[in-house]
Amino acid sequence: MSKKKFKEKKAKKDKEQKSSIYQATVKLFTGNPGKAFDFKQIARKVNAKNRLAHEELTDTLDRLLDAGKIRQFSNGAFAALQKSVPATGVVDHVNPRFAYVATATEGQNDIYIASRDLRGALHSDTVEIEILPKKSGEHAEGRVTQIVKRGRHRFVGKVELSKSYAFIIPDFKKIYTDFFVYPENINGAKNNDKVLFEVTRWPEGDKNPEAKIIEILGKTGENEAEIHSIMAEFDLPFRFPENVLKESEKISEIIPEGEIKKRKDFRPTLTFTIDPEDAKDFDDAISFKKLENGRYEVGVHIADVTHYVKSGTILDADAYDRATSVYLVDRTVPMLPEKLSNALCSLRPHEDKLTFAAVFEMDEQAKIHHEWFGRTVIHSNHRFTYEQAQEGIENGTGAFANELKFLNELAIKLRKERFDKGAVNFETAEVKFKLDAKGKPLAVVPKIRKDAHKLIEEFMLLANKAVATCIFKTKKSEGKNTFVYRVHDSPDPDKVRDFSLFAKQFGHKINPDDQGISRSLNKLMDEIEGKPEQNVLQSLAVRAMAKAKYTTEPKGHFGLAFPHYTHFTSPIRRYPDMMVHRLLQHYLEGGKSVNKEEFEQRCLHSSEREKRAADAERASIKYKQVEFMSLAEDKMYEGIITGVTDFGIFVEIVETKCEGMVRLADMKDDYYEYDERNYRVIGRRRNKIYRLGDKTRVHIKKTDIDRRTIDLTFEETKEW
Repeated sequence: MSKKKFKEKKAKKDKEQKSSIYQATVKLFTGNPGKAFDFKQIARKVNAKNRLAHEELTDTLDRLLDAGKIRQFSNGAFAALQKSVPATGVVDHVNPRFAYVATATEGQNDIYIASRDLRGALHSDTVEIEILPKKSGEHAEGRVTQIVKRGRHRFVGKVELSKSYAFIIPDFKKIYTDFFVYPENINGAKNNDKVLFEVTRWPEGDKNPEAKIIEILGKTGENEAEIHSIMAEFDLPFRFPENVLKESEKISEIIPEGEIKKRKDFRPTLTFTIDPEDAKDFDDAISFKKLENGRYEVGVHIADVTHYVKSGTILDADAYDRATSVYLVDRTVPMLPEKLSNALCSLRPHEDKLTFAAVFEMDEQAKIHHEWFGRTVIHSNHRFTYEQAQEGIENGTGAFANELKFLNELAIKLRKERFDKGAVNFETAEVKFKLDAKGKPLAVVPKIRKDAHKLIEEFMLLANKAVATCIFKTKKSEGKNTFVYRVHDSPDPDKVRDFSLFAKQFGHKINPDDQGISRSLNKLMDEIEGKPEQNVLQSLAVRAMAKAKYTTEPKGHFGLAFPHYTHFTSPIRRYPDMMVHRLLQHYLEGGKSVNKEEFEQRCLHSSEREKRAADAERASIKYKQVEFMSLAEDKMYEGIITGVTDFGIFVEIVETKCEGMVRLADMKDDYYEYDERNYRVIGRRRNKIYRLGDKTRVHIKKTDIDRRTIDLTFEETKEW
């Protein structure tokens, strides 16, 4: 056979082999739509035995991928796409490598999406995805097929300026792409400016999103710029719209005599407020008098915000959208304009004020014999700070000291009754920053809760519980009246079991059963007070609990051990309390039950806004912690390990209550492996263990205000 014929015959054989590999591969995938195969498995099944066949198989897989016939998983395996399942959800972009999409499908876990398969979707975007076939035991994976709705169009970031264009690096940690800005959209921003910007064009393929700068917030690192950055990150409003302010200014400050006649008049009754020293709005007051029958009348009077903010107004719509006031380290982002929050609705001393009240007739043992709910008018006799009220309780000095002492005795009895019925005593340590005029942190000051704080707390809890119970018991022929409840479910049994196993390592016993969990937790809180593991175990116990939320479902409150509970006492700063006031008055007047679905949606909105506020508050605290530690003395600090992950160890510095992280990559004395089950890392060679709750000593390695991070190093893990 000639050399030419031999080559032709070989080429023909190769072509046939290639064709058979392609056909066999397609047949393999179409015949196994629910299975995934790695390269070796495919090669074996399609009989690709030599190098040339492997090359053809690689080409075949590339062709099928490009055609959208198959999908490659993060572990390298391949699977057919014909049996993909569509779903819609919201993107949680966990890190630069991957995201999760939470779907509304009942029983469906979050879907893993590799970043390359997001197709330009960003964190918080609503997307349509296809859920892909998976190997047995692996998590569900998918890819974005369509961006349904962008989560947001405005962001905050730092400008990096070039001669003919700019890039903006977003502040938000879960946005992993920079934004391109054409010269005409830079709008006077300078290098290193912190800016608010708006997306003008969303990305296609690998391109960056395009943006224009809306507002220059200041230089990176300056307090005003950084706080505005946090506000923009969480989409908090910078100011009230002009039409909202105008509507608030039109409200009269004069209380008509006719309005007073509609209300129960408590102006002759001793009434006072107890609030923080720097408080500007006072939305609750206590009235107190001894009755002729020997019992006592205690009134909880709450600012009647809904008298001024009517349903259907611009004011009400704006308050609903905000849903809550937000308390950042250096300012409050209020729910209501200042004229309402600090003037009309603030229960200032020596002024007539319109209120909504829960009034209780009680004996010396704090037993309630009668209760009344309705609109009142008050005239506060005195404004106490917590410190002044505490002085009266402890030393019997100052204004109305005897009344304060007696009310405190009642509050102690109410508190004891709560705990006897199963309330959980979580009192985690909190701190606040002392700031200078420019917002620079000068000191970290612990928040100390004393009897004056607990006095107000107990009577507010009593009013909230009584209002919820009153409405729950008001039955209609067609069923229960729709109402806004504040509920707290029982903790997840698996989380409680894990927590009990961890607490056992410190010598503490927890009963994970429903009947014993509250009593066990309270016993634990008493046992660990003042011990090194206190903060860690308190924090883990809180994490094991369910999250409180607003709902129309009349469930109980596990943490407070109340069968029914609501929020009635803070309508200046919480929209759900405004809903409760309106509904309470509606039902007191004999009104019919309102639309359940409509109010459930409002509850969901309020719960989401509450979470946003909490996240923003934490971010502002973290910023001040990082700033404070960047200015702190260069020395070794005592610390407590508060968290352990596969990439680092979180440590809270005892002296400042600031938390930072020791990265495992920086621990040069050994190679440390993560033991997730036991909340610890272990050195492979020396078996050195770092576990949750351990005391340690750390040094500040680096602070990053932009990322709001503190990098630490352990004293004992410096490179040998």
